[in-house]
Amino acid sequence: MEFLYEYGLFLAKAVTLVVAIVMVVAAIVGAANKQKPGKGQLEIVSLSEQLKDITHYARSVLLDKTSMKKLAKQQKKEAKNQDKQDQNQPRLFVIDFKGSMDAHEVERLREEITAVLCVAENKDEVLVRLESGGGVVHGYGLAASQLQRIKEKGIKLTVSVDKVAASGGYMMACVADHLMASRFAYIGSIGVLAQMPNFHKVLKKNDVEFEQHTAGAYKRTLTVFGENTDEGREKFQEELEEIHVLFKDWVREQRTNLDIEKVATGEFWPGIKAKDLGLVDEIMTSDDYILSAHPQKQIYSVKYAHKKNMAEKLGMSFASVAQRSLMRLWSESRSWFH
Repeated sequence: MEFLYEYGLFLAKAVTLVVAIVMVVAAIVGAANKQKPGKGQLEIVSLSEQLKDITHYARSVLLDKTSMKKLAKQQKKEAKNQDKQDQNQPRLFVIDFKGSMDAHEVERLREEITAVLCVAENKDEVLVRLESGGGVVHGYGLAASQLQRIKEKGIKLTVSVDKVAASGGYMMACVADHLMASRFAYIGSIGVLAQMPNFHKVLKKNDVEFEQHTAGAYKRTLTVFGENTDEGREKFQEELEEIHVLFKDWVREQRTNLDIEKVATGEFWPGIKAKDLGLVDEIMTSDDYILSAHPQKQIYSVKYAHKKNMAEKLGMSFASVAQRSLMRLWSESRSWFH
């Protein structure tokens, strides 16, 4: 009887928690439907000022009082002409792109590039810190075209790859006037990949029929549920080869000295080997490049960020609370059924 009582108590708690979760979810969904999506905003941060602060702090810790006083006097003299110097200095705009498979980050990239092009001059430069293993062709094609906009405005484009620029990532990276990579970054993968499961035999075994109707001989070459034909496979492979040719032509156009047939095999290489093959120009990290530009250039980070609306913030908080509650309930239930 005691077991049944404890079991009933556990069920009551579980049902109460589930009902409460459903009610909160309904409230959040209702609020989300009423609210507009969070608007994005442009964030421009001076990396030059951040580097100055870091330098000042390090000196304050490492130098003695006498050396600090001498340095302070020297800085006061330099500060008088600093404003005029800053106005005449070229600028380095830093943009970060960390791409996913669907390349949805291109929406932020286009906003960031548009903002830079509105204020940049020919003496300025754009540094894109790029990280991507590639993804959908049309998404990364658009992302590469966004970088091309910078060059078409006569502004120097530098791309730095600290970790990976493969496939669609390299389609973007090769646009650069100057392409850098860290020693062990993955570079290359100039190829095209497509794969899909086929459940036709499973459906047939279970007497499930699948119908697909198309207008046009090659409207659908391969299918997930229907029976694929050799003709469809050949057409699909032909389409992949056509995309690969377009990919190779794009890279060849951007890097004219590259032996494209040697590197367009779908392979990727570490940065040091990629430099030997002509895929990159220099072995250097983005951090070192930014430091090399300071203080000769005014350096700014440009980022387009989306604000989360109230419903999205509540949703994240609710998910965290719900997870903790369920884990606690599970822990208690284990102690009851020992």
